[in-house]
Amino acid sequence: MQHDIEVEILKTLMHQLDTDTNVDAGEQVRMSPSVYACPEVAAREWQTFFRDHPQLIGFSRDLPEPGSFMTVDDFGTPVLATRGKDGRFRAFLNVCRHRGARIANEARGTANRFFCTHHAWGYANTGELLSVPQEDAFGEVDKACHGLIALPAQERDGMLWVHPKPDGVLDLDAVLGGLAQEIAAQGLGEYVYADTKTIDMRLNWKLANDTFGETYHFAKLHKDTLGRIAYGDALAYEEFGRNHRFVFARRSIDGLRTRPEVDWRLVEGATLLYYLFPNIQIVFGVGRVSLVRLYPMPGDPGRSITRITQYFTQAMLDRVKAAERDPGVRKITADMVYTTMFQPGDAMTLEALAEVFTSTIEHEDYVMGEQQQRSAESGLIERVTFGRNEAALHHFHRCFRDALGMEPLERVGAV
Repeated sequence: MQHDIEVEILKTLMHQLDTDTNVDAGEQVRMSPSVYACPEVAAREWQTFFRDHPQLIGFSRDLPEPGSFMTVDDFGTPVLATRGKDGRFRAFLNVCRHRGARIANEARGTANRFFCTHHAWGYANTGELLSVPQEDAFGEVDKACHGLIALPAQERDGMLWVHPKPDGVLDLDAVLGGLAQEIAAQGLGEYVYADTKTIDMRLNWKLANDTFGETYHFAKLHKDTLGRIAYGDALAYEEFGRNHRFVFARRSIDGLRTRPEVDWRLVEGATLLYYLFPNIQIVFGVGRVSLVRLYPMPGDPGRSITRITQYFTQAMLDRVKAAERDPGVRKITADMVYTTMFQPGDAMTLEALAEVFTSTIEHEDYVMGEQQQRSAESGLIERVTFGRNEAALHHFHRCFRDALGMEPLERVGAV
């Protein structure tokens, strides 16, 4: 992101804080909560947004070196992603061409060859079928025609994209839209993989996504957690087609006011989120980024899976590890974050950096989501309302309804 845009966003947030104002969508909108519970809507979403849509499966450093691989099973296609000796990222159906068993079962690792555990057919990490045990008894196999089935795959600006179907179209210019250049400047390819947290709870994937669509709840739901380190009711927001940029102020923004604008850095005073339609949130902090991927559970509109993957810059990793080895540095753990006044020289552990983010979502936001899910499933609530200060929720629900050809949101109180 260009520095002048960072400064403009920070000034917008400071002005909102100083004038007690917020982003304003200009109207309220309403919709039936049945979209969170309807099996027919869920089936259409699964096909349109997950089976027929490009999927972001991670960042470049998920496959840090030749021989690296990872497996993905979140959108109806078993994926094996690899990096060959040539450095190229590839993706295949994680399916043996003999009888359809998986050839890789670990979530991630290093391997130049894969062997199906059923009959030990062997494949290169570039997809070629290399060996068929006891081929003289099995019968001759044309190895050139029985390699792994390739999926459209592209590594771009530090992101790893796959289309779930072998004949799918991977048009990333269309997917990223007006955010392509800005995201490219974030250097996602330099962030090092740390860990992945999985949250499996009883809420529709759109309710999970709604968690990231407003700051109105910070001072209420998160008053003893996130509300202590971030300001609610102040949001710099901009739409880019079906995607958007969402930036909220942290309390550290106050420290920027006495510094020259040339020294301002957005992540030092705010949290930056990029939403990529339909199910991706990329969240930036100082020296780290969280990739949040939201998936429905096929056949069950009331359940979703959230994958939260944490990445750090190498400089952040080195700094934290150096502090962990220094007996004179106080180590800040997750349970200390909201109750401790930090002092210069204190160091937060990597576990605390990750846990503060994920635990707030799991133990506060998604608990509310489960309550909303039960309300939607009761069929007794006619409408839910998105306020003027919940512009990102207007945008998300407007876009997903438009993509499915549904009637638009009901407009209320336009100004």
